Amino acid sequence: MGIDPRITKQAEIIVNYSVKVKKGERVTIVSEYEGRPLVKEIYRLLVQKGVSGLNWNLIDEDLDVIYYKYSSKNQRQFFPKVGYYDIKNTDCFIRIYAPSNVKSMSEVDPTKISERLKTLKPISDWRVNKTRWVITLFPTNSLAQEAGMSLSDYEDFVFSAVNDVSWDSLKEKQAKLKKLMDKTKLVKIVSKDTNLSFSIEGRKAESCYGEFNMPDGEVFTSVVENSVNGFVTFSFPAIYLGREFENVRLEFKNGKVVKATSSKNEKDLNKILDSDRGARFIGEFGIGTNYKIKRFTKDILFDEKIGGTIHLALGRGYKETLSKNVSSIHWDMICDLRTGGALSFDDKIVQLKGKWKI
Repeated sequence: MGIDPRITKQAEIIVNYSVKVKKGERVTIVSEYEGRPLVKEIYRLLVQKGVSGLNWNLIDEDLDVIYYKYSSKNQRQFFPKVGYYDIKNTDCFIRIYAPSNVKSMSEVDPTKISERLKTLKPISDWRVNKTRWVITLFPTNSLAQEAGMSLSDYEDFVFSAVNDVSWDSLKEKQAKLKKLMDKTKLVKIVSKDTNLSFSIEGRKAESCYGEFNMPDGEVFTSVVENSVNGFVTFSFPAIYLGREFENVRLEFKNGKVVKATSSKNEKDLNKILDSDRGARFIGEFGIGTNYKIKRFTKDILFDEKIGGTIHLALGRGYKETLSKNVSSIHWDMICDLRTGGALSFDDKIVQLKGKWKI
């Protein structure tokens, strides 16, 4: 049985469009084992392009669970110099998310994960800021089950979202929104269970059209860190390393989350927000613009792109948006405005019930 042509097309988009690999460059691919069909197609293209260095790093979910279950604090705080050397000698970084069990980390103490992420922060910072990188997904049974779909239907959903979009056209459509956000001072989000305001004055919006995420479709920026006031209730479960937090409601005062509640795992929610000082501040405000992605699948790679939604990320902000927030976490949570919400820029409604008014 030959390779699915949809996998080949996804590989071509990743290599040639997203990270634009050139001859002689050094490339690292990271994936779980079930992503191997896509890894092989990407690997083939990279060899044919004449890359100089090519590595595949395998993630084993079971080994990760063992590590967090039995490791000591000293082990979690050990900095891997070899890994740092590797990323500093990588031009392009490709992450293929293909878990066999999305719940594998759900029973791991989140404070241990946060501790390890703090240790690894120099590596992640280098990867984000000094390599060309992309995160994509390969459909697995586990992901299909999370989305409430058969594997066949989920494959159609994933490959369509990646392969059937004109990314150059999306780039053009989002340019208007980016320009407007760059001129905006005050943002307000109002719905039945949300009344939130914050400033994005002086910050820089970024338009995303497939270069870092695949699939894509969002425009995001950072917020003035101490400007957030009010409350927000997130429409969908907030998911952190396989653990679900339902009906998350956050109250802000002068930028900081002063109260965080959820109907599920509330204690762990607050543990995560206590990871470090920056975890209770917003690092990103984003607007989903991909109206071909219509359903929530419990995967942020797709869900934050849903047209008619906004998302807020607690924790680390991005340097290119001029964020000043520093944290070991970056946790996106989604608010669906399609059911009756309004998004305003400088007291002018720009989106109502998920539909643009500009």
